[in-house]
Amino acid sequence: MGVLCASSQGAALKSLVDAPAKVTASAASSALPLPGFASGRTAKALRSSRECLTIALKGGLSQGLGNSCAGISRKRELRLTQTAISATTESSETVEDHQEQGDVAVMNSSGCETLCTTTWGLCDTVIGVLGGGQLGRMLCQAASPMGIKVSVLDPLEDCPAGNIAYHYQVGSFKDMQAVREFAKGCGALTVEIEHVNVETLEALARENVDIEPKPFTIRIIQDKYMQKMHFKKHDVALPEFMKIDSAEEAEEAGKLFGYPLMLKSRRDAYDGRGNAVVESREALPLAISSLGGIERCLYAEKWAPFVKELAIMVARGRDGSIRSFPVVETTHVSNICHTVEAPARIPKEVAELAMQVAERAVGSLSGAGMFGVELFLLKDGNVLLNEVAPRPHNCGHYTIESCFVSQYEQHLRCVLGLPLGDPSMKVPAALMYNILGEADGEEGFTIAHNIMRRAMSVPGASVHWYEKPEIRKQRKMGHITVVGPTAEVVRARMNWIINTKGIQDYPKKKPSFVSGVLPSNVATALASSSEDAKPSGPPVGIIMGSDSDLPVMSAAAEILDSFGIPYELTVVSAHRTPERMVSYAQTAHKRGVKVIIAGAGGAAHLPGMVASLTPLPVIGVPVKGSHTDGLDSLLSIVQMPRGIPVATVAIQNATNAGLLAVRMLGVESDQIVDKMAAYQNSLKDMVLEKAERLETIGWKEYLK
Repeated sequence: MGVLCASSQGAALKSLVDAPAKVTASAASSALPLPGFASGRTAKALRSSRECLTIALKGGLSQGLGNSCAGISRKRELRLTQTAISATTESSETVEDHQEQGDVAVMNSSGCETLCTTTWGLCDTVIGVLGGGQLGRMLCQAASPMGIKVSVLDPLEDCPAGNIAYHYQVGSFKDMQAVREFAKGCGALTVEIEHVNVETLEALARENVDIEPKPFTIRIIQDKYMQKMHFKKHDVALPEFMKIDSAEEAEEAGKLFGYPLMLKSRRDAYDGRGNAVVESREALPLAISSLGGIERCLYAEKWAPFVKELAIMVARGRDGSIRSFPVVETTHVSNICHTVEAPARIPKEVAELAMQVAERAVGSLSGAGMFGVELFLLKDGNVLLNEVAPRPHNCGHYTIESCFVSQYEQHLRCVLGLPLGDPSMKVPAALMYNILGEADGEEGFTIAHNIMRRAMSVPGASVHWYEKPEIRKQRKMGHITVVGPTAEVVRARMNWIINTKGIQDYPKKKPSFVSGVLPSNVATALASSSEDAKPSGPPVGIIMGSDSDLPVMSAAAEILDSFGIPYELTVVSAHRTPERMVSYAQTAHKRGVKVIIAGAGGAAHLPGMVASLTPLPVIGVPVKGSHTDGLDSLLSIVQMPRGIPVATVAIQNATNAGLLAVRMLGVESDQIVDKMAAYQNSLKDMVLEKAERLETIGWKEYLK
């Protein structure tokens, strides 16, 4: 037994080399953990001689590094009392009883102050990830800019996360000993795949190892029937389902639910594996056999006649707080996620209902992290839960380029107890495409390479390659995300990437596109659809007859800035540059402009002349002249002949012109409508604050 006190450990830690390491599970027993590997440089520990790090040495392995001494034990005194259950014999009553135990026995999750014990950087806790696939890889990539250390355990010596992880241990995440050895070098454990050894995680949790999300949650989600039972108990909208323990019960499910019928494996099912669509009673035996037989543990689900498949990435903080990313629409090929479009093209009320279903489901679980929630949208507008994954998800890849915080960074924030980031989109539209193996071996690599090479020349496209050493049909090898100003533009760009043959650069003159590889509900770009046909310019044009009008017209620009709406602003004189005015008015809609705000003083011909030349709505802003009060400009703008409408606002009131333009654009955007409602509420709050102040201090003091 060796004891290293906190008051003297600083020099010892600094003397070690802080570098990544790669070890096998068998070699772990003799590997020296890296400095700060369990909880990093512990500034708090250095401040107290009572806080000691006890290191029990066994064959050179630090047995105590994962759980520092009492002074920095991170207040983990609550132990899980969860009892291991047999997933194959779990009854609904047992699920409910076990849920109650899990609710009572949740470990302390008080946040980053208990995990991050240093001021040298953001956080010194090492996060251990069970699984080193593409999700683990992108977790490592998200951690790097923040200086957060992520270690991975994976059975493959060349897994995608291995080369970029802080520490990489080769070993199965289903092997009890491998997981135990791995956990010794981590301050917190999480998963990038739910098919792990949950019994080991439960045992580690009882020993005060911090695991997020909680082992109980992982156990519930591992068994899809148990998952359904759990969500049913918590009043989450679901398709009807029943457990299948015999061929006779399978036939009974067919009678009860009708055909087609979904037959599913309870465990180890993902990416379409473990699901079978049964079209008739006669097809039941073959379907059961394809899933491994009744002994494989199956359940049946009533067919959900969905019109769209939706998904939401939901973040759950250590304090139970919930923050959700936008609702997206997914398409599948051979039951494997093929594309993800953000945001989903659905009515606002449907998006709100989907969010309610997803957040109710995640809110019923325990532990912190990202949860991928898959949903069915029915024809009648109802939304049903399909299933939940307790980790980052394929449906959230798009967040890397299109949201203020990615799902991967958000997951790290959740696990560490850091403040959750803003999950809203920072671009108007995004489309993610999974690069699936289209052939085995070298042919498959060539096809994937050509797709990625084409994407590199496309505006707004980002390529992610997972560095998997072997390619086979339908294997996820990478993905491409395209972001842009409209859904039509990103669809057209992605269509070109996928359907063009060979290696080509994106043409400067955009060609027409046709449907091809994209699923029918994504490949809506018809033969006449192109970026030229769907212009991507700013939606608002602000013009004025003279730069002297700019102090007034800048108020419209400020409003548009506050709503995040792009615009173009320039000088166009009806009298001094009539040709420029004609050109501007006749081409504005072709550039993507949807509303024109035109400011003018004096004769104020600009708004009316532009309105006569463009099919777009025009808002005129009367500007005071140097010798007039602006009334002449107002009268000039409103006195337009029939057939040439011009909207107008009060003299000098470009602010209202900007707000009117925002409302016009809101006809096509629920997000803009929501922002306008928030703006109106802010006006109300401002008035109420003024009223309260006036009533409190009196009118004399108020006027000072």
